Amino acid sequence: MKKYLSAALIALLAFGFVNTGTLKAAADVIERGFVSVTTTANTELQPDIVEINIAVQTEDTKSLQKATEENKIISDKVYSALSSMINKENGDYVKTADFNASPQYSYKNNKRNLEKYVVSNNVIIHSKQIKDAGKMIDKAIALGATNVNSLNFSVSSYDKQCDELLMLAAKKAYTRAGKLASTAGNSLNGIKSLNGSCSTSSANYQYRLLAKNVAMDSSAPAVAESSPIQAGVIKLFANVNASYFVK
Repeated sequence: MKKYLSAALIALLAFGFVNTGTLKAAADVIERGFVSVTTTANTELQPDIVEINIAVQTEDTKSLQKATEENKIISDKVYSALSSMINKENGDYVKTADFNASPQYSYKNNKRNLEKYVVSNNVIIHSKQIKDAGKMIDKAIALGATNVNSLNFSVSSYDKQCDELLMLAAKKAYTRAGKLASTAGNSLNGIKSLNGSCSTSSANYQYRLLAKNVAMDSSAPAVAESSPIQAGVIKLFANVNASYFVK
């Protein structure tokens, strides 16, 4: 009987020692000192891509088919003209972003009344020919486009520029953390955590134009100058949050 009790006691003690050692090791990790820093790096980039969202909207009070047919005629003209103004070999494209056809109702005395049928076709122009952005907009509106929903600029080398800025911000983080640690009489001893991200800040050109304010007849004389579009610059920011163990 004593033999069995002794074996059980030894097993329990061994189990206790293992767990105690594990807990102690975990406690040592938790209790290790560390220093945390946040750094940023930024640069200004010249945009080389423009993306324009143009809408063709038509309506008819009696027939959805008529509204759709009219929309198709105008959209085909707009699509064809814009396609001829871009360089597809350079990655440019024109595509349909959204198409919607639906009735619109009004309500009076709890009764629903059909007002009209509305058809909308949104076209996206993606091009590296930024200097022609104004000409593209003018052409689309002259052919019957009713709205310019948005105009955004971007940079094709975004990933490359982001990687370079993150490296710069990470180096700054390591240097700054080292200075903080040395001030407290310590030195860096490995990475505890390290993460980074990039973001942009730019005054993206956003506006809307109603075709009723612009000549819709494709045979109308061309304007002397295209709509003034200035791409400006895009500011790219890299942010790094880092923590280093110290000894």
